[in-house]
Amino acid sequence: MLAVRFLTGRLKRGDEALSSTYRLLLSAAVGVATALGAIALIAVWDRSGALFETVRSALSADQLSNVVLAVILLAIAYALTDFLGGVVREIGSESASISKHQQEVILRITQLTVYTAASVSVVGLFTDNVGSLLVGAGFLGIVVGMAARQTLGAVLAGFVLMFSRPFEVGDWVEVGDHEGTVTEISIMSTRLRSFDGEVITMPNDTVRSGSIVDRSRRNRLRIEVEVGVDYDADVERAAAVVEEAVAGVEDVAEMPEPNAVTKRFDDSAVVLGLRYWIRNPSMRKRWRTQTAAMNAMKDALEAEGIAIPFPQQTLSARSDDATGPRLDASVEGRAATRGGSGSDGRGPDSGDEGGDAGEGDTAGSGESDR
Repeated sequence: MLAVRFLTGRLKRGDEALSSTYRLLLSAAVGVATALGAIALIAVWDRSGALFETVRSALSADQLSNVVLAVILLAIAYALTDFLGGVVREIGSESASISKHQQEVILRITQLTVYTAASVSVVGLFTDNVGSLLVGAGFLGIVVGMAARQTLGAVLAGFVLMFSRPFEVGDWVEVGDHEGTVTEISIMSTRLRSFDGEVITMPNDTVRSGSIVDRSRRNRLRIEVEVGVDYDADVERAAAVVEEAVAGVEDVAEMPEPNAVTKRFDDSAVVLGLRYWIRNPSMRKRWRTQTAAMNAMKDALEAEGIAIPFPQQTLSARSDDATGPRLDASVEGRAATRGGSGSDGRGPDSGDEGGDAGEGDTAGSGESDR
């Protein structure tokens, strides 16, 4: 049974243009294989007597019409789902706004709705207490929903994402603390591929509850690069130089043109912000153009003789006649004493020893002179 199901599934996936008759024959083959497998299991479990008794009661005059009607209802449900599936595929192939994944979701929801209605109708043919069954099914649904509320939340968020479409597969997005290219959107989760090649899988409820930044939505992205110029430089001339330099960088859009603005006065430079646009943005294109733009700006400023300053400090000694706070004389004396002691490599108590050593040296030198 599983082998037949697997083979028919492969045939259906291998040929998208199967006719309705061919699909019906494949489904019939699956049904026959399933029935034969069920009969074999019943025979193994030695329940054939109960099966025959059930069939005999079903084929009685009172139940035969219900059995025939149930078969007709199931056949109608199958034909209806097959027809609606063809309609969904036809609409999806003609409309670029409906992805294949959305087509699959719509088809599965349609099948679930039709088969649920058909099953309830079939059960109603053989019992008058359908309400109790529905109440029991409702309580069972509540229990399952409470046990799997996180999973169901992710599934519902997946439906919302697929139909609200805040981003598409292939978009460059930032979701919370994660950034990358969308590779897959499923019912349960969304997958991103980061710039480092990492695959990030996030539950759809997490994606839906946070902020989403789509940098590919408008097919263009503005990037800003800062550069500092010397206070003695002509700022307007420096802005024109960097604008012209970045305009010649590959992948930088011609319109809108690159634009340089004066942003702030820094400690050692006047900071300019160079803003430019790129088309069909991606992570790699952003860093590639930013690197090329910075190199072009540096080369152009150097060619024009405009310095790019860096932080530096200038230290100057105070003259003796300068006014202002000074150290106390006692403090200066202690500092000098510590400096002198430290230079000789002796502690504060080594003064006498140093004196004795000095006298010995003098005497020794005198004897040698004589």
